[in-house]
Order: sequence, then structure tokens, then C-alpha cells
Amino acid sequence: MITKDKFYIAGAWTPPAGSASIEVHSPTDGALLARIPQGFAVDAQVAVAAAHKAFDAWAATPPMRRAELLKKIQEGLKARTDDIARTISLEMGMPYKLSQRIQVGSPTATFGMYARMLGEFAFEEQVGNSKILREPVGVVVAITPWNYPLHQIAAKVAAALAAGCTVVLKPSEVAPLNAFALAEIIHNAGVPAGVFNLVTGFGPEIGEALVAHPDVDMVSFTGSTNAGKRISQLAAGTVKRVALELGGKSAGIVLDDADFGVAVKSVVDNCYLNAGQTCTAQTRLLVPESRYKEAARIAAATAAKFRVGDPLQPETTLGPLASKMQQDRVRDYIAKGIADGAELLAGGAELPLDVPAGGYYVAPTVFGRVGPKATIAQDEIFGPVLSIITYRDEDDAVRIANDSIYGLSGGVWSATDAHAEAIARRLRTGQVEINGGPFNLYAPFGGYKQSGNGRELGRFGLEDFLEYKSLQLRPSLKGHFFQESQTA
Repeated sequence: MITKDKFYIAGAWTPPAGSASIEVHSPTDGALLARIPQGFAVDAQVAVAAAHKAFDAWAATPPMRRAELLKKIQEGLKARTDDIARTISLEMGMPYKLSQRIQVGSPTATFGMYARMLGEFAFEEQVGNSKILREPVGVVVAITPWNYPLHQIAAKVAAALAAGCTVVLKPSEVAPLNAFALAEIIHNAGVPAGVFNLVTGFGPEIGEALVAHPDVDMVSFTGSTNAGKRISQLAAGTVKRVALELGGKSAGIVLDDADFGVAVKSVVDNCYLNAGQTCTAQTRLLVPESRYKEAARIAAATAAKFRVGDPLQPETTLGPLASKMQQDRVRDYIAKGIADGAELLAGGAELPLDVPAGGYYVAPTVFGRVGPKATIAQDEIFGPVLSIITYRDEDDAVRIANDSIYGLSGGVWSATDAHAEAIARRLRTGQVEINGGPFNLYAPFGGYKQSGNGRELGRFGLEDFLEYKSLQLRPSLKGHFFQESQTA
């Protein structure tokens, strides 16, 4: 068992104010994996004070020096890829081979991306008689989830540090060990004391204290929509900036002219990535009514090929859910789908066969003939559960896809990219895969409606951590905008 008993605050491993701890259980078999410190409001105050004290010097640090440090963090992550990937597989359940590529590969690339970006990003520009400055927003609280724990941390922390902000990170208590590894790497990279701080604990205790703290200038949160609403309420008291990446119920639309053998399989694979614990998962498969039986057959056959089991075993392609609470929640939704009359094509609420005892496993499940307004078609289940919904024509497909409180992602499949893009332009969602187009770290990531606000990744993510300042200079040239405005 792993024991972590200190926070990382002001450049040092610091004991918490109290002695309470949180147990971390492995989803593979439910065994006790680790204990981490349970922080409270007093710990939040100490961490914010450290970030506040470090802000002025870090904001004044030249961008290329910040880039050097981000590059060192990238190198540190790359050197520890195998052990961090194994840690993440143990604490949240993604199969080890996927963890290497996604759970560690993506955040490693993110730190490198922002290191490179600082060499070309314009922090100043001239607009008429004004010099426009882009300055760091200030002290940032980053609150991150358990499904892609280090990826979500990197999307916030790398961009915030690149912008010149200081950070207090509170990772999910379900999968926190990767955050401790990152703190070690940041410390070894030589990042100045107080620029990055790590605390752990539960949201209603230390999380809310961080969000409401008057010296915090911005909160960047990824998690549930209900938690995002609570954070918005608390942050309103000090009118701080809030960036939210929340839930999703994305639709994968397969148009009539698409190759169903490729498209349907791809939507199922997308839905089941990370055991369905992906906010962008295409959990609604929309197909023409006339081709339902074909789509149902392909989806069920694809689900049957997934190997459920221990995430450290090489044959496993679908690991456990991250927690017992999540397992119970997903199985309840499956039972609800059955009770509501959906056609069960694969899986179900029963535990899969031949999985480790005590683990948090759910069988890859496919429902057919799901009504667009059914509970399993509207709620974010966050598990390996796919709903097949039929549509009459393309207008009906767009209507069904947009009939959701969420708007985070989606996909469209067609014989041509142009046809798919024409439909994608009508979807009210933050990103759409065109015929399986891959994820792009340089593109803005975020959602519409109750999927949140703000954008992460690429230059768009960097800009989210910057304020604009206008310096109004004295006009000196004929034809200057200022002079023209006076004579207009």
C-alpha cells in the first residue's frame, strides 16, 4: 500500500493541518491501494497564500524561461511513462497499454506543446493608438476528475503556467496518485516555490474553500454538471473567472450513405473507450430507421469482442470502472433501460464472467430501439452503455442529436467528408469528429449548453488564462484611428 501524508506547498512537502486521511481503492479488485491526506479549509488557505506570494515573480518571468521549465516537466513525464501509466491503471482502471499512450502520452505532449507555443505567442500587439497586453489572470485553482486524471491536470496546469499564472491543484480523491508524481517532477524541474501547489481532499471541504477564497482569481474545473453549478455559485461571491468542462451525451450520427461496417464499429469503440468513462463518448448511435437491424447486428458483434478484466493483463481491452459508486450507478442505469423496454442487444446489469473478485466491472452493453427521450438516452451514464436511436431523415437526426442539455462532442459518418461536415455544422456541440477524425491537442476543447464554458488546449486554452490590458498611447501620426474618430 502507498502512503502519501504531505501536500506540496511553496516548493516543499508540507504536512497538512490535521491527521485525517482518505483511502484509495483499486478498481481491479477493490483492495486498498493508498492513503492520501484529507485537507480542509485551513490547508486551502496555506496553499493559496503560497500561490499568491509567488505570483508577481512568476508573472514577470520571461516566457522563454517558463518554456524551459515546461520542457523539463515534459521530459520528466516522458522518463516516468511506464510507472505513471501503471499507477493510473491501478487507481482508475484503464488498460495499461492504453494508459501509456493516452493517460501519460497526452499530458506529456501537452506540456511540450505549451513549451513550444511560448516561443511564438504574441503577448503584446498594437491596435491603433493602443498597445494591447495579455497578462496572466492570477492565482488559478484547478480541480480535476478521475477519468483522465493526468491529462485533465496537464490541460489546466501547463496552460496556466505558460500564461504566467500560479496554481493550486486539487485532483480527484478517486485517482490522486498521478498528481503526486507530477508534483515530484515539477519540483525536480526547478519550478520556483509556490508556482505550483498540490492539496487533496473532498470537494465540500477543501474544494469549496479554494473556490471561495478571495485571493483566487480563476477556477478551472472539469467534472459533473451539478458540481460545476455549485462552483459557479461560490465563485460569484468574488466575481472570479470560472472555466467549466462538464458532462456530455454525444451523438454519433451514421448517415445512410456511410460504410456501416466501419462507422458503427467506430462509434461503439468510441463509446467504450476507458470503459465509457469519457465525457466526449458517443453514447447515442443514431442510424436510419430502415437500417436499424444492420446497425444493431454490427454493434452487438463489436461489443462481444471486448475483453473485460484486469487492466494490467495484456489481453484486457475494457477495464473496470473507477469506483464502486460508479459501478453501482451504471448498473442501475442498465436496469432502468431494461425496465423502460429498450431492446437489450449485448451485456446487461449482471457482472461479466471471469473478472477479478471485488472489482468494479460492468459488461459492455448495447441497447436498441431506444426512444430519444428515454432516461438512458438523456442522462450521462459514464459507463460502457450504448443506446441505438433511429431517425427518419437527416433533419430528424440533427434534431435528435441536439435534443440534449449537453453539447460537448459528437461524430458524423458519411461516404464523403463534405456531406458529414454539412451535418456537423448544424450540431450544437463543441467538437465533432468527421468520419472518425482524431483528437487534436491544438484544437479548442470545450462545450455548449450545460457542457460548460471556456476552452482548453492549443492557443485557445492559453488565452483562457490571460487578461487583456489596453495602454492608450498618445496619437502622433496623421490618419491615426484616434484622429479619424474625432473628425468622423
